[in-house]
Amino acid sequence: MTLTDIILGIIIIVILGLAIRYVIKSKKSGVKCIGCPSGCNCSSHEKKCNCGNDDHNKH
Repeated sequence: MTLTDIILGIIIIVILGLAIRYVIKSKKSGVKCIGCPSGCNCSSHEKKCNCGNDDHNKH
């Protein structure tokens, strides 16, 4: 294992840790659709987002 492998491993672990932290913080704050491009304001006919299937977006 070279120094480059170790540095790349550390970078990947840090990125994964930050992503997991973001998901946990978002869920604790009540976000239902993490990463939804419409911020969960999408309509039920939009195919890119599954938020339209949830009760909080039904019109």
